[in-house]
Amino acid sequence: MKYKPNRVEFKAEVQQYLVGEYVYDLKSLYAHFEVLSDQRKARGVRYPLADALTLILLAKLGGEDGPTGMAQWLKYRAESLVKALGLVRKTMPHRVTISRILGQAVQVEELEQVLQRYFDDQVQTSQAVVIAIDGKVLRGTIALGKTQGTHLLAAYLPEEGLVLLEVEVETKENEIVAAPKLLAHLDLRGKVVTGDAMHTQRKLSIEVVVGGGEYLWIAKENQPELQATIAHLFEPEPVTKGFSPTPTDFKTATTLNKGHGRLEKRTLTSSAMLKDYLDWPYLEQVFKLERRFTNLQTGEVTTEIHYGLTSLTPAEADPQRLLALQRTHWGIENGLHYRRDVTFKEDRCRLKIGHAARTMATFNNLALALILRQGYPYLPEARRRFAAFPLEALQLIMQDPFHRL
Repeated sequence: MKYKPNRVEFKAEVQQYLVGEYVYDLKSLYAHFEVLSDQRKARGVRYPLADALTLILLAKLGGEDGPTGMAQWLKYRAESLVKALGLVRKTMPHRVTISRILGQAVQVEELEQVLQRYFDDQVQTSQAVVIAIDGKVLRGTIALGKTQGTHLLAAYLPEEGLVLLEVEVETKENEIVAAPKLLAHLDLRGKVVTGDAMHTQRKLSIEVVVGGGEYLWIAKENQPELQATIAHLFEPEPVTKGFSPTPTDFKTATTLNKGHGRLEKRTLTSSAMLKDYLDWPYLEQVFKLERRFTNLQTGEVTTEIHYGLTSLTPAEADPQRLLALQRTHWGIENGLHYRRDVTFKEDRCRLKIGHAARTMATFNNLALALILRQGYPYLPEARRRFAAFPLEALQLIMQDPFHRL
């Protein structure tokens, strides 16, 4: 549904539109919302799709995570938002309207593609190396008495706090099937793809390297022979009296981190000795990662040992870099899933209309990326700021992607 001529003016010389009181750039998020196809029937449509999505995102940035809270948040700011956007209607969307827009008005796949294009400039200029892939089930979508809900698989840039793309894992599939489909849409050149043990698959390894990237996987019980072979390599070898130890190429790096009442010591030992022995595509190195945790209050010590493999050569990634890459991957848990669940209350979301829950998850990813790009390290602080000054949040949506407040 297009805007009425009296509220839109195109400024060709600067590639901008004037909407209400705002000039928005053709590279802006608002402009990308404009190209989305509206799935609603024309009859009864009260809010153009781009306006409706903008209002929903504003409420999300301002601290609300459900349709009821969003509707109330918008209601209390209606006068300034109507004026700023030049809206024809003077009232804000009802909670049911918000649910229907999220669940029925937007095709989620198209929305993901549009947002991927929106962030393309940021991705192209980013120095981020790691693409972490990981799945998540939206717990609020699990029906009573059922075990399955909406299962999403994301490709995430931990260093940027940016979800490149997220796809739904079909009911009869799993992440192993969905991962190649996800990566097929991404430019992997110059990137290192990381994942949990489920993604340690031969086919996926081939697709990553053929696509111009590198992989770094963890080997666990789902690949028992692979795990056992790597573990055996790093087992201490008994030395027979009168004989020298078997020479190895082992290299080791260690880091120490202190926080949350504990000291964590990470030790990674790498080797290229299995490169020509293990039947694994494009393998260059394997490694052993030991994580030793000391409770600073009780003195209790716990140890975790992980084994992994990578297509990166020793020249491309020494143990220090492998440690850094693996630590960056863990950012998908603390940087993405934790923030979505705790800050955006994603697992409490019980939207049932159409695909509303999945669309809301996409908006969570979007809000997270917008906030982090503004330099806020603490999301609640940013959301309180935008609640107090909603027109600042509107600037993020209306202006060019690299605008900083």
